[in-house]
Amino acid sequence: MPQIIAQPLTQAAFAPFGEVLDTQGAPDRIINAGKCGRYHDRARLDFGPGGRAGISLFDAEPRALPYLLDMVERHPEGSQAFLPMHRNPWLVIVAEAGDIPGPVHAFLAAPGQGVNLHRGTWHGVLTPLAAPGLFAVVDRIGDTANLTEHMLDTPLTIVAPDTP
Repeated sequence: MPQIIAQPLTQAAFAPFGEVLDTQGAPDRIINAGKCGRYHDRARLDFGPGGRAGISLFDAEPRALPYLLDMVERHPEGSQAFLPMHRNPWLVIVAEAGDIPGPVHAFLAAPGQGVNLHRGTWHGVLTPLAAPGLFAVVDRIGDTANLTEHMLDTPLTIVAPDTP
């Protein structure tokens, strides 16, 4: 079975799929009487025509590496941001654009990192690697269907960087 080695989640590597949401570098502004750094406007949220922003809470069952990937999904009507409500690493799986998913990429998100997936980005399901698997999710709420699922012809195994 083909394997993909999960890489560290960096803005440069993840840019084709969305934005990394973290507090790397100096804050854009200092607010609240100098007591708070604001990392301003970090994601391009997109809710499409007829949609609106919604905030949901997801409580996902933890998974482990190696991880068997057999399905990816996308949201053609809007972006989707995952903001962990914990300080644990988690797995972010994406695939290159196309009518069907292109090559798959896997990233290990460090504690405190979230992501915003661009509209239409193929991605794996929410994959925390430890409990709790609690995330705030900002995505499109609307009356039209906003989910496409695709079963992979050949499942892939996602492994940690140090796996031989």
